[in-house]
Amino acid sequence: MQEIVNSLNSVIWSPALIYLCLGTGLFFSILTRFVQVRLFREMWGLLFSGKSSDKGISSFQALAVSLSGRVGTGNIAGVAAAIGFGGPGAVFWMWVVAFLGAATAYVESTLAQIYKEEIDGQYRGGPAYYIETAMGQKWYAWIFAIATIIACGLLLPGVQSNSIGNAVELAFGTGPMVVTSFGTLSSAKIITATFIVMILGFIIFGGVRRIAKFTQVVVPFMAFAYIIVAIAVILLNFGKIPEVMGMIFRDAFTPMAGFGAAIGWGVKRGIYSNEAGQGTGPHAAAAAEVEHPAQQGLVQAFSVYIDTLFVCSATAFMILITGAYNVHGVGDTFIVQNLAADMAANSPAYAQTAVEGVLPGLGKPFIALALFFFSFTTILAYYYIAETNVAYLKRTLKMTGLTTALKVGLMFSTFYGVVKTANLAWGMGDIGVGMMAWLNIIGILIIFFMAKPAIKALKDYERQRNEGVKEYTFDPKSLAIEKSSFWEKKNEKIQ
Repeated sequence: MQEIVNSLNSVIWSPALIYLCLGTGLFFSILTRFVQVRLFREMWGLLFSGKSSDKGISSFQALAVSLSGRVGTGNIAGVAAAIGFGGPGAVFWMWVVAFLGAATAYVESTLAQIYKEEIDGQYRGGPAYYIETAMGQKWYAWIFAIATIIACGLLLPGVQSNSIGNAVELAFGTGPMVVTSFGTLSSAKIITATFIVMILGFIIFGGVRRIAKFTQVVVPFMAFAYIIVAIAVILLNFGKIPEVMGMIFRDAFTPMAGFGAAIGWGVKRGIYSNEAGQGTGPHAAAAAEVEHPAQQGLVQAFSVYIDTLFVCSATAFMILITGAYNVHGVGDTFIVQNLAADMAANSPAYAQTAVEGVLPGLGKPFIALALFFFSFTTILAYYYIAETNVAYLKRTLKMTGLTTALKVGLMFSTFYGVVKTANLAWGMGDIGVGMMAWLNIIGILIIFFMAKPAIKALKDYERQRNEGVKEYTFDPKSLAIEKSSFWEKKNEKIQ
């Protein structure tokens, strides 16, 4: 299985996808005149604007749901893997893909708002919806929807739960070993898997609103606590900051693991973490109740900064400043070996070792707790994304039981993820991310060349902003944006 997964990833994550992600981010950054910099203050102001309704959630709740998908094991174990396989320079390329990816996040999330729909009393949207409506290619939209259900419902949850299980074992020990159908497992992993699935079932069977309410409390609190601990670790090693910064920038262009490894792992783990261009963030963006589509696009662009430039950087600095990492070479060799050879890079071990070395007795349990909340809320976000695509398919299939099947499948994937190996879990997750990224990025580029709706929306928003309007409006017909039925109907009601 591991060989099959590796072979698929070598095709999906070829240099073509790496440069497509970077090139698309640069392309949209130039077209929007680097909106991620120009309107940074506007993004911050929009975070807490807007209110939820019976049909939609607030901008902040949408941000929390999308952040719950972005801030997960990728911010801890993913950063460790980028350093472990790509060297310290991979951190620089994570920053680059985050900065450029913020523009991509704006475009895809604005498209989700422009072409969102109301289904069963809830706002729904995302790549499948805007690909069908804006591109007029239903077959392509179906491929994306099915790929996303497979990725978010079956492949990606296991990555998150696997990291939780590994972190719990590292923090509290394995406990008695138990013989099961999955092999001989530690009782710690069995208890952890059972606990996660019980809470997961309670929340996902409660609907989207329960997910939004849970994540808007947990995500900001845990992200803040995690960054505070990271700052403490960094301050206690403050004198090493210039050395670490120099290491990151030197290794970005003269990488010890090879230029392809540094940029490849940096971009791969950067996209896995911040999701820009992946097509997952737009699902939460479409659910927001806003006055203008560009507003939620800007909020989602800001979430990329929170994820990579804050949380991922916190992990990277903790690992590098304490030297708690290895850099893998060819085969079983190491270019740098500061830790035991059997310490997996695709795990929370580097981060736990880093914090434990500075704050003895706190590091391992704290990272395990942070990882539990980060990863658990990411699994919730995956469910919401997969459910949104099931709702899209149900418009045509008219089949009952699809949503229930998704819930059961996701819960099984989550349980199984705890007990499988880290490399297999991450490999399967990379397949899911890569599939969605290919389909979504090609889609938003085609839509741009067809009609430029996201760019038109940004210009319209900035025009109203410069005019000092108190309430923003969005009239797609006046902007020559076709088939935006939700906004057209909304304007008809107002008139």
